[in-house]
Amino acid sequence: MRLSKLAAIIVATISVSGVTACGGGGGGSNSSGPTPTPTPTGPSWQPGDYASASSLVAKCESPRTGIDPFTGQQYPDEAGSSLEEKLWLRSWTNETYLWYDEVDDNNPANYSVLGYFDQLKTTATTPSGTPKDNFHFYQPTDEYNELTQSGVASGYGFDWEFVRNTSPRELVVRFAEPGSPADLAGIPRGASVKLVNGIDFVNANSSTDIDALNDALFPADNGTTTSFVFELVNGDELAVDVTSADVQVSPVQHVQVLDTPAGRTGYFQFNTFIRTAQYDLIDAFDGFIDENVTELVIDLRYNGGGLLALASQLSYMVAGPAQTNNAYFETLQFNDKSPNRDPVTGNVIQPTPFYSNEIDYNAGRLLSAVLPSLSLTRVFVLTTGASCSASESVMNALRGIDVEVVQIGSTTCGKPYGFYPTDNCGTTYFSIQFQGINNKGFGDYADGFIPTETPNYGYEVPGCEVADDFSHPLGDPAEAMLSTALAYAETGSCPAPVSPAPVSPDSINAQSPESSLAIENPFALKERLILQNKINEPIVTEQE
Repeated sequence: MRLSKLAAIIVATISVSGVTACGGGGGGSNSSGPTPTPTPTGPSWQPGDYASASSLVAKCESPRTGIDPFTGQQYPDEAGSSLEEKLWLRSWTNETYLWYDEVDDNNPANYSVLGYFDQLKTTATTPSGTPKDNFHFYQPTDEYNELTQSGVASGYGFDWEFVRNTSPRELVVRFAEPGSPADLAGIPRGASVKLVNGIDFVNANSSTDIDALNDALFPADNGTTTSFVFELVNGDELAVDVTSADVQVSPVQHVQVLDTPAGRTGYFQFNTFIRTAQYDLIDAFDGFIDENVTELVIDLRYNGGGLLALASQLSYMVAGPAQTNNAYFETLQFNDKSPNRDPVTGNVIQPTPFYSNEIDYNAGRLLSAVLPSLSLTRVFVLTTGASCSASESVMNALRGIDVEVVQIGSTTCGKPYGFYPTDNCGTTYFSIQFQGINNKGFGDYADGFIPTETPNYGYEVPGCEVADDFSHPLGDPAEAMLSTALAYAETGSCPAPVSPAPVSPDSINAQSPESSLAIENPFALKERLILQNKINEPIVTEQE
């Protein structure tokens, strides 16, 4: 995991001037001695002293030049040094990090810029013993913008389940992005990798083979063709060549309406809260309204989060105007230096409303078009350990206005926290800056929301534990999670028997994180970038 904490500086400027004295008598002059060597000016680290982050921002060892293609504006970078970059991180952390007072003030000279950011975080743990800050990371800014703004990524289009990354390895296809090379090759959900370019994926035991497997599975460039042999869920083998390409992310998939004993039931798979999802969600809810849907199942099993404003819009489309009136979606709480003002924007802290209108995300402005809504009093959510952040905010916000949320699947990842992605010198940093609470003031679910038939605590949600079922396509009424949701909608209880909960995908790489014979999971960073991210982008609420 990669990541950050901010820093500060002291500017020491010493003026030195030579002194000349005139003597009497024979008209001679006396020198005061050699002129001292001037002390270099510039920032330095002094323990406990922090310059403002604004005085250090965009002072870069390797400044960018020209126009940023994503903003259309000139890059703000100025010539600077790696020390200034580290001191900016230090001050930024001290000003905005939620747990700034739990960060050691270490000498930045002992670290690289990114290494310094890595240790700018708390080392405390949750009641379950997991790190309190498990979401501290960074990403090259151009890569972050490409993924979050265009929804395009390079690869085959597989979304993988890393069941086991050391021998005997198991890598299973969750789904293929529609229209991607993997999808066009007909590789179905549940297919398990057996051979890659003739190498035994399951049992390979040399570093040469592992390097070759990593390169083939996750190519750096488009146009890379890889030969796969998969074992399908029915035991058959599928041999296929797949060529990497730019893959368009489709956040909303498998939208459908099912006739069930509980009534007309809408279902859709929702994978990530990115800007491009807004109009797909609107189309889905327009269809549900036209089809007179009275029950709704939202499949969030692989959705780790994203934009809070979009999560608010989705929640409004579920609950409608009456239930959201005079209520708020979420309120952000920052560190104790900022009880009333957002330390990043400087704005007075205001609750995030249930946004009832479309949003121009490029301009950060609310539009006049009103969102469709179902005005439901109950909603089903399908979850796994990969359901994070903004996904959990939807669950928490709806529960905060007494919409019944029924959770089917396994415990969510537990991230009531979020941040403003912040660029400096070409790297975007993610450092926890706030915690979200719902309309009832609840936000304590750092160990995740847990489905249970007999909830006793705020983080326990009515519902059923069900394993992720790879033997059926997503959206198939026979798939275990969806089948359980439909049964619960009819009977009000969990059907028996209940499958055991699966291992969280995030725990997989912990099996042997240092092993040179482990398959890498390059999607781990992507999941933290998008899927485990609660991104707050301010929205201007005056309608156009």
